[in-house]
Amino acid sequence: MVQTGTESRLDNEFSKLDGHQFISLTTYRKNGEVVATPVWFVDVGNKLYVMTMRASGKAKRIGHTPRVMIAACDRAGALLGESREAVARIVGEDERAAADAMVAQKYGEQKKMFDARLTDPNDRVFIAITAE
Repeated sequence: MVQTGTESRLDNEFSKLDGHQFISLTTYRKNGEVVATPVWFVDVGNKLYVMTMRASGKAKRIGHTPRVMIAACDRAGALLGESREAVARIVGEDERAAADAMVAQKYGEQKKMFDARLTDPNDRVFIAITAE
Protein backbone atom coordinates (compact mmCIF):
# COMPACT_ATOMS: atom_id res chain seq x y z
CA MET A 1 0.00 0.00 0.00
CA VAL A 2 1.44 3.40 -1.03
CA GLN A 3 0.83 6.39 1.17
CA THR A 4 -0.21 9.70 -0.40
CA GLY A 5 -0.33 12.18 2.45
CA THR A 6 -2.64 10.82 5.12
CA GLU A 7 -4.71 8.59 2.86
CA SER A 8 -3.87 5.16 1.55
CA ARG A 9 -4.02 4.21 -2.12
CA LEU A 10 -6.96 1.98 -1.24
CA ASP A 11 -8.94 5.12 -0.41
CA ASN A 12 -7.92 6.93 -3.58
CA GLU A 13 -10.84 7.91 -5.82
CA PHE A 14 -8.88 6.74 -8.87
CA SER A 15 -7.18 3.57 -7.57
CA LYS A 16 -8.86 1.49 -10.33
CA LEU A 17 -6.55 3.26 -12.78
CA ASP A 18 -3.39 1.94 -11.09
CA GLY A 19 -1.06 0.24 -13.56
CA HIS A 20 -2.66 1.83 -16.63
CA GLN A 21 -0.85 4.12 -19.06
CA PHE A 22 -3.92 5.73 -20.65
CA ILE A 23 -7.36 6.95 -19.73
CA SER A 24 -10.22 7.69 -22.05
CA LEU A 25 -11.13 11.31 -21.36
CA THR A 26 -14.64 12.07 -22.57
CA THR A 27 -15.48 15.74 -22.95
CA TYR A 28 -18.66 17.39 -24.19
CA ARG A 29 -19.25 19.79 -27.05
CA LYS A 30 -21.59 22.73 -26.50
CA ASN A 31 -24.34 20.77 -28.27
CA GLY A 32 -23.85 17.85 -25.82
CA GLU A 33 -22.07 15.55 -28.30
CA VAL A 34 -19.40 13.42 -26.59
CA VAL A 35 -15.77 13.24 -27.68
CA ALA A 36 -13.57 10.52 -26.15
CA THR A 37 -9.79 10.76 -26.42
CA PRO A 38 -7.11 8.40 -25.03
CA VAL A 39 -4.60 10.46 -23.02
CA TRP A 40 -1.65 10.00 -20.71
CA PHE A 41 -2.40 10.69 -17.06
CA VAL A 42 -0.75 10.76 -13.68
CA ASP A 43 -2.58 9.97 -10.46
CA VAL A 44 -1.80 12.27 -7.54
CA GLY A 45 -3.93 11.22 -4.59
CA ASN A 46 -7.47 12.23 -5.44
CA LYS A 47 -6.53 14.17 -8.55
CA LEU A 48 -5.40 13.20 -12.04
CA TYR A 49 -3.26 15.37 -14.29
CA VAL A 50 -3.48 15.18 -18.07
CA MET A 51 -1.21 17.00 -20.50
CA THR A 52 -2.51 18.49 -23.75
CA MET A 53 -2.03 21.39 -26.11
CA ARG A 54 -3.65 24.74 -25.32
CA ALA A 55 -5.46 24.78 -28.69
CA SER A 56 -6.71 21.19 -28.41
CA GLY A 57 -10.41 20.48 -28.64
CA LYS A 58 -10.44 18.85 -25.21
CA ALA A 59 -8.95 21.96 -23.56
CA LYS A 60 -11.53 24.16 -25.29
CA ARG A 61 -14.41 21.83 -24.37
CA ILE A 62 -13.34 21.71 -20.71
CA GLY A 63 -13.27 25.50 -20.76
CA HIS A 64 -17.02 25.58 -21.32
CA THR A 65 -18.10 22.25 -19.77
CA PRO A 66 -16.01 20.96 -16.85
CA ARG A 67 -18.01 17.72 -16.57
CA VAL A 68 -16.07 14.74 -18.00
CA MET A 69 -16.10 10.94 -18.00
CA ILE A 70 -12.94 8.90 -17.48
CA ALA A 71 -12.06 5.22 -17.80
CA ALA A 72 -8.91 3.15 -18.15
CA CYS A 73 -8.22 2.42 -21.80
CA ASP A 74 -5.55 1.21 -24.17
CA ARG A 75 -3.50 3.37 -26.56
CA ALA A 76 -6.27 3.18 -29.19
CA GLY A 77 -8.99 4.21 -26.74
CA ALA A 78 -10.64 0.81 -26.17
CA LEU A 79 -12.07 0.89 -22.65
CA LEU A 80 -10.48 -1.42 -20.08
CA GLY A 81 -12.79 -0.59 -17.19
CA GLU A 82 -15.91 1.21 -16.11
CA SER A 83 -16.39 4.89 -16.85
CA ARG A 84 -16.97 7.35 -14.05
CA GLU A 85 -17.99 10.97 -13.90
CA ALA A 86 -15.48 13.60 -12.87
CA VAL A 87 -14.82 17.32 -13.07
CA ALA A 88 -11.93 18.85 -15.03
CA ARG A 89 -10.23 22.23 -15.11
CA ILE A 90 -7.20 23.77 -16.75
CA VAL A 91 -4.52 24.22 -14.07
CA GLY A 92 -3.01 27.57 -13.24
CA GLU A 93 0.65 28.46 -13.31
CA ASP A 94 0.98 27.51 -9.63
CA GLU A 95 0.31 23.81 -10.45
CA ARG A 96 1.85 23.64 -13.89
CA ALA A 97 5.47 22.83 -12.96
CA ALA A 98 4.47 20.11 -10.49
CA ALA A 99 2.08 18.51 -13.00
CA ASP A 100 4.76 18.59 -15.71
CA ALA A 101 7.32 16.96 -13.38
CA MET A 102 4.90 14.17 -12.43
CA VAL A 103 4.04 13.41 -16.06
CA ALA A 104 7.77 13.39 -16.88
CA GLN A 105 8.44 10.97 -14.03
CA LYS A 106 5.76 8.53 -15.19
CA TYR A 107 6.36 8.68 -18.96
CA GLY A 108 10.12 9.33 -19.04
CA GLU A 109 11.59 9.02 -22.54
CA GLN A 110 8.16 9.11 -24.19
CA LYS A 111 7.53 12.55 -22.69
CA LYS A 112 11.00 13.75 -23.66
CA MET A 113 10.24 12.80 -27.27
CA PHE A 114 6.89 14.61 -27.07
CA ASP A 115 8.57 17.71 -25.61
CA ALA A 116 11.23 17.67 -28.34
CA ARG A 117 8.52 18.10 -30.98
CA LEU A 118 7.07 21.21 -29.33
CA THR A 119 8.07 24.52 -30.81
CA ASP A 120 6.78 26.41 -27.77
CA PRO A 121 6.36 24.60 -24.42
CA ASN A 122 3.90 27.34 -23.41
CA ASP A 123 1.46 25.87 -25.94
CA ARG A 124 1.01 22.96 -23.50
CA VAL A 125 -1.53 23.00 -20.67
CA PHE A 126 -2.38 20.59 -17.91
CA ILE A 127 -5.84 19.47 -16.92
CA ALA A 128 -6.66 18.54 -13.32
CA ILE A 129 -9.44 15.97 -12.90
CA THR A 130 -11.20 15.35 -9.60
CA ALA A 131 -13.99 12.99 -8.59
CA GLU A 132 -17.48 14.39 -8.68
